[in-house]
Amino acid sequence: MSFQAYLDNIEEKTGLTPRQFVELATQKGFGPDTKSSEIVAWLGEDYGLGRGHAMSLVYVITKGPTISVKHVGTDGTHSDATDTLWLDGKATNPHRKA
Repeated sequence: MSFQAYLDNIEEKTGLTPRQFVELATQKGFGPDTKSSEIVAWLGEDYGLGRGHAMSLVYVITKGPTISVKHVGTDGTHSDATDTLWLDGKATNPHRKA
């Protein structure tokens, strides 16, 4: 599953976009220096997210939307269309595969 697919699945499960989660995390005082375990616990307790989905949000909360180009444009299951994750909802993603 691509990194973007994880974020899209989170939106389907919770009704919240990744950007909304970043904003909520900021309101809670979470940011680049926050330990992943704190964010994972919050996402599990408040939103029922498992570790894999929570860790994808940990990444964007602590590091931002830019990812490694390692899987960009590859044919594998982990392929992402771009090195910048779309945080504003899958329906508005210009790189979304139909």
